[in-house]
Amino acid sequence: MNPTRPLLAATALLATTLLTACGSSADGGAAAAGGDGSGRAEVRLRLPDPGNNGFLALGKKDGSLDRALAAVHAKVAWTGSAGPFAPAAQALSADQLDIAQGSITSAVAALAQKPGFKLFAQTAPDGVGEGILVKNGSPVKSVQDLVGRKVAVSQGGTSEYLLLKALAKNGVPADKVERVYLRADQTAGVFNSGQVDAWATWNTFSTPSIANSGAHFLVNGKEVGSDNYAVWAVRNGFADQHPEVVKTFYTYLRENGLKEKADPAAYLNVFTDSGPTAVTAAEKDVATEVTRQGAAADAIAEADIARFGTVAAFFAEQKVTKEPVDVKPYLIDLGALGGGAK
Repeated sequence: MNPTRPLLAATALLATTLLTACGSSADGGAAAAGGDGSGRAEVRLRLPDPGNNGFLALGKKDGSLDRALAAVHAKVAWTGSAGPFAPAAQALSADQLDIAQGSITSAVAALAQKPGFKLFAQTAPDGVGEGILVKNGSPVKSVQDLVGRKVAVSQGGTSEYLLLKALAKNGVPADKVERVYLRADQTAGVFNSGQVDAWATWNTFSTPSIANSGAHFLVNGKEVGSDNYAVWAVRNGFADQHPEVVKTFYTYLRENGLKEKADPAAYLNVFTDSGPTAVTAAEKDVATEVTRQGAAADAIAEADIARFGTVAAFFAEQKVTKEPVDVKPYLIDLGALGGGAK
């Protein structure tokens, strides 16, 4: 699942699929010595494949990310596919990925376990690209109208968070609305066929639903007061061993996220204009507007940490987690990170 959040990412994978695709932990660490011609071992940075859209896709196609990383003797090894953070978190902890992106809501759920990663960058909440979808013409006109109805959600992350936030803000008891737990990539058909009355989701799935399937937001992230940041996570061992690579990668995220925000259309359909990963003509206006109104990756500041804590407290209050998760021990201060900054 930014920089601005990647739009229309590749089909989400189950945890086991992603772990298999990422290869064994023996892949971690460095590649053959002298891979960049310097005589130094070339570091392999394992990232989920970015798919067909966004600045990382363009960085893969034009080689600009590898050129940036070459300054710190590193190179990307694209592995698996971008998707929900839950399987990516498992892959990070199992030494099968080095860096991945997700939401702070999914990160809080993962941090409640025994994580092998920390967070090093954030992107401000997406106020217009995520929310609760209903079909055009639906009798559901307000959050209160969800009482007694079915809402599709993915468990323990962005989707469930958005629904619970909307209900709490509007004084609707959570147990008055039926949550139908589905994988995000399996929900569109259920929603379009009317088997559920609404769908809480993010821009990867809301964009095609709004553009192609006659849906609209009942409420969006801004309207529910969402603190659902996008966050970038790095495997603990990688951050310890290669801080200069983490810093360089962050710089690339920041600079290219700003470029994408300024000209979103230039980052759509990077590899192909057709097929399941392509943004259709109908989707382009929605996709570009979401990106234009979004944010670019930035370092994690004190104000962000406070909002992370708000998410953790809310999840505990709603019994998504057993107790509040203290996020602070799992954050990286880029300024204090060892190694040379780029």
